[in-house]
Amino acid sequence: KLILSDIDDPKPGNGEVLIEIKAASVNFPDVLMIQGLYQVQPPMPFIPGSEVAGKIKKTGAKLQGYNVGDRVMATPGIGGLAELVAVKSDGLRKIPDNMSFKTAASFAMVYTTSYYALKQRANLKSGETLLVLGSSGGVGLTAVELGKLLGAKVIAAASSDEKLEFVKQLKPDYLLNYNECDLKETVKDLTAGRGADVIYDPVG
Repeated sequence: KLILSDIDDPKPGNGEVLIEIKAASVNFPDVLMIQGLYQVQPPMPFIPGSEVAGKIKKTGAKLQGYNVGDRVMATPGIGGLAELVAVKSDGLRKIPDNMSFKTAASFAMVYTTSYYALKQRANLKSGETLLVLGSSGGVGLTAVELGKLLGAKVIAAASSDEKLEFVKQLKPDYLLNYNECDLKETVKDLTAGRGADVIYDPVG
C-alpha cells in the first residue's frame, strides 16, 4: 500500500536540520511499520524510512555543532524514504569523508545494535568464542565483524552455503551451515567441548 507522491518540503524546527537524502536503508522495523505491526506506530499516512545519509541543506534555530553542507548519517525514525527529511540533532552524526553515503545509511542501526549486544550486554572479551546465528543478515554481519575486532574467535552460522559465502568476506574463524550439521555438537567440536562463550541470536 505504498504510493509515490509529491508533498511539501519539511521545515527544520528548533534543534533540527533538513537533510538532502543521498541514500536510505530498509530495516525490519520499516517493514513492520508499513504493516501496522511495529511496537511504535506512527499515525497513517506516513513516510517510512528510519535510517538515512546525506548532506545538511538547512538548519533550524538553536542548533549547535552542525552546518549546511555537512555530510551526516541520521536515524529519523520515519520519513527517510524521501528526498528531504527533518531530523533532531540527537539522531544525527557526522560521517567521515572516506565513508560513502550508502555505507553510512546502513550503519547506525545494525552496528549499534550489535555493539550494544556484544559489548554492553554480553561483555565479550578477547579470546572468547562468539557464535553468531543468522550471520548473513544485517546485524549478523556486523556481529561477525565487531566480534573479530573485539578479539573473539568467531563461528559464523547460517542456513545455506550461499549465505556463508557472503559472510566469508569478514573472515570469521569458522563457517557453519546449521542445516547440514548438528549445531550443538559441531560447536562443541570446534571449541574442544567447551561451547561458545557468547551466542548471538538476531532472530530471538
